Amino acid sequence: MNTTGTTLVIGATGTTGGRTAARLTAAGHRVKAASRRATPVPGTEPVLFDWYIPATHAAALDGVDRVYLIPPLGDADPAAVMLPFLRQARTAGVHRAVLLSSSAIPEGGPAVGAVHRALPDLFEQWAVLRPSWFMQNFTGAHAHAVSIRDEGVIRTATGSGRVGFVDAEDIAAVAVQALTEEHAPNTDLVLTGPETLSHDDIARITTEVTSLPVVHHRMSYEQMRDHLTAQIPAEFAAILAGMDCAIAGGSENRVTDTVQRLTGRPAQSFRAHLERETRNGD
Repeated sequence: MNTTGTTLVIGATGTTGGRTAARLTAAGHRVKAASRRATPVPGTEPVLFDWYIPATHAAALDGVDRVYLIPPLGDADPAAVMLPFLRQARTAGVHRAVLLSSSAIPEGGPAVGAVHRALPDLFEQWAVLRPSWFMQNFTGAHAHAVSIRDEGVIRTATGSGRVGFVDAEDIAAVAVQALTEEHAPNTDLVLTGPETLSHDDIARITTEVTSLPVVHHRMSYEQMRDHLTAQIPAEFAAILAGMDCAIAGGSENRVTDTVQRLTGRPAQSFRAHLERETRNGD
């Protein structure tokens, strides 16, 4: 493993960014932890960063040779702000970029898919992480987790569709490998857990592990879109509701061995994840 250089972790207080920053520092790497409030992150150099405030970009890139990219949340066209930053990063001396995308978004697809397509032309060393849906959506601050705790309900338009839900800890472990190994993957990596589960399965396992009765409430595309529009911009709500319908059609019904192959250990199961979070008091 290459221990030289400094990594800029964008979104260093977020679900995968925080875990990636922690793993990098624990392994002895230098990290600049970028967030909109320059929030202190143990073992790192905190730095102010906002995708929509270009004046914050130069200082964040100063002394950096690799970057972990979390797209701006809820932006249906993140390429508009990300691509100018990436060109600036290349000019500033960044030689490796690892982008967090989604298993639901292919190269050249909507939203961050355009950034995925551009990355190989901008950097000789790169990777695109395309994780399936996060297990943390059911245990953190995500809307699903809130509705589970407050109402005992998971609302989706996924029907009986199955998903290879993945633990953010496993995503972070792969991110560290992609950022620090001598040779970057130079490809996209679809990340899943060890099994596929429906949201009915998620509700059942959550009930068994937590003793909190949870049910999956199946919604139509229109119902899901309108439900989400009360919380997020309408255009992004339509995209997410459409992703639910894609799941219903089988788009996420797959398991990969990427976590095992890159980290040398099996991906975490949802039950094990939930048991860990329950012990930790989530």
